Amino acid sequence: MTIKQKELFYKIVFFAGMIAIIGGIIIYRQTIIDVKILLGIILAVGLLTTFLALDDFQKLFGYNRKSTLYFWTFIQSTVSWGFLACSIFMFLNYYLASKNFEKETFEIVERSSLPGRKHHRYERKPTFKIIYKDNLKELVFTHKYYDKMDSYQNIELLVKEGFFGFDILIDQRVK
Repeated sequence: MTIKQKELFYKIVFFAGMIAIIGGIIIYRQTIIDVKILLGIILAVGLLTTFLALDDFQKLFGYNRKSTLYFWTFIQSTVSWGFLACSIFMFLNYYLASKNFEKETFEIVERSSLPGRKHHRYERKPTFKIIYKDNLKELVFTHKYYDKMDSYQNIELLVKEGFFGFDILIDQRVK
């Protein structure tokens, strides 16, 4: 590859990593998984690919200081390859999940809210936290539940087991 092709390759992979993590965040909200596992995947892959990309980055960008070279190579590798690996993990867990469903009810342990989307900030979305298999999970609902959010006591979930064993939320209802 020429230098321009390598620069373009790294830019494309960086952009792909950013897009992939947006999809991963959407799937994360529907998955019961500890965020530490996902951060571990991102950082492990980012660190591994940092060492593989150091020579390329030195040749492409000619950093004068080693600390600058390591820093920017780690950022590039983490966002590009770490985010892609994490998103692929989330997509596989989600899309190759079991077909069997289970219905479970959980007590709400904490309440808060998020602002609505742009130009609708006043349409606050309630969030409810539950304890699911010893992990705290935050569930976000639409703004139509906001006015009565303090009256809800339980959440009923319809879940199925994901490909890697992390449960997927199919449906959620407040009671």
